[in-house]
Amino acid sequence: MTTTMRATTRTSTKPDTHRPAPQRTCVACRRSGDQSSFVRLVRSPEGAVLVDEQRRRAPGRGAYLCRDAACWTRALKGALAASLRTTITEADRAALLARAERFTTDTDVAEPAAGDEREGDA
Repeated sequence: MTTTMRATTRTSTKPDTHRPAPQRTCVACRRSGDQSSFVRLVRSPEGAVLVDEQRRRAPGRGAYLCRDAACWTRALKGALAASLRTTITEADRAALLARAERFTTDTDVAEPAAGDEREGDA
């Protein structure tokens, strides 16, 4: 008995679509949205809490916050420390509150942070 194998081609019935943007959730207000609309904070291996300036490349445990000063203030009351599984020092808290002052209190409109402007934007 001989078995023959047929060559088959796979055809997709799905239309050609792009990959959706990753979704993230703010640890303070629990609003979810595209990853690009949030700021990532990281607990570094040394235990410091930093803003991830490298855009998802800094090593350590991460959490996301809205670009809203009220969310940053609310997160510093406990939600951020719980998400990062650490205790936030007074020095880190002061640095994060200073960073929060760059944002508006309206979640739909955020001011660009210093240094976040890309070349070619005028």
